[in-house]
Amino acid sequence: MTETDRGGGPLAGIRVVELAGIGPGPFAAMLLADLGADVVRVDRPGGAGLAIDPAYDVTNRNKRSVLIDLKSEHGPSRVLDLVERADILIEGFRPGVAERLGVGPEQCRARNGQLVYGRMTGWGQEGPLAQRAGHDIAYIAITGTLGMIGKPDEPPAVPANLVGDYAGGSLYLVVGVLAALQHARATGEGQVVDAAIVDGAAHLASMIHGMLAAGGWQDRRGANLLDGGCPFYGSYQTSDGGYMAVGALEPQFYDAFITVLGIEDQASARKDFARWDELRTAITARFRTKTRAEWTALFEGSDACVAPVLSLTEAPAHPHLAARGTFTDHGGITQPAPAPRFSATPTAVRTPPAQPGADTEAVARDWNVPDLTKDAT
Repeated sequence: MTETDRGGGPLAGIRVVELAGIGPGPFAAMLLADLGADVVRVDRPGGAGLAIDPAYDVTNRNKRSVLIDLKSEHGPSRVLDLVERADILIEGFRPGVAERLGVGPEQCRARNGQLVYGRMTGWGQEGPLAQRAGHDIAYIAITGTLGMIGKPDEPPAVPANLVGDYAGGSLYLVVGVLAALQHARATGEGQVVDAAIVDGAAHLASMIHGMLAAGGWQDRRGANLLDGGCPFYGSYQTSDGGYMAVGALEPQFYDAFITVLGIEDQASARKDFARWDELRTAITARFRTKTRAEWTALFEGSDACVAPVLSLTEAPAHPHLAARGTFTDHGGITQPAPAPRFSATPTAVRTPPAQPGADTEAVARDWNVPDLTKDAT
């Protein structure tokens, strides 16, 4: 597939160089690729990905891969040749590593002054912890985000690596590089985007910090409206061991909820904090009288804001998600479809996960970098 045949999307025509890494960097590059950008992932000999078969690493879908050893004699110059023709570069090394390899911001922007140089780290480019190793859980721990999640009498609940790596990291990096790209297109001036997971994870809690300042949020787990402290905003076990999620916050939704659940006698408990333990007990007891499927059927069609808690393998078959095509099958892998959706420039999963080095010749041709295939490794 040539560059001109790679399909649509609002970022068609944008060229991105991704220096291979793991976690939030590849996911951010996948988002750009899903949106139509021509993302070339620079893989290194021996690999840098997760301990899974690269054919199943869907964060590398819609991309192309070239194999370059940045520690080899000609490796950095090959990357700089790509950079000269790129709009965006994404890297996720510790601070200073890209510079030592010869592909840092100054070296890249000397070849391309309009380049947007996206840096993805946990701690950021500066600060006492900048050179420290870390993972998602540590980043969200110091921001106060992890401490908000879970029951008050149990350790904080770990939200996989979704809140830090992907929400606080990847999404903020993508917003940042696209904003910087707009600036570069308008002024001809590129810049460095420092996307630190600690910054993004802290920023995600902006509303809650406002509520805390206003006295509407207690600085402890399981004591607030949205953290499980409220009995009509949480999850409850059913008779078959499944769970139902309840979000009946507003009065009209709460009324629909208690009606379907059959606890109309608890109508006045919504605003009576002294009765919340009683209300939670009543809700718990009722949900345990039927299976998840039975409760799902009963709440279907209501505005009670109740939904079954599905597993990863169950989710694609949910009627609403199936109707919308929220998940797609490509290359034998069931995976989330690109999001969001565009009316004029639709997106799609166009190609399977890029295999390391498989596209070197095609990229060399399409990007007009003939030396890319010489001494690349």
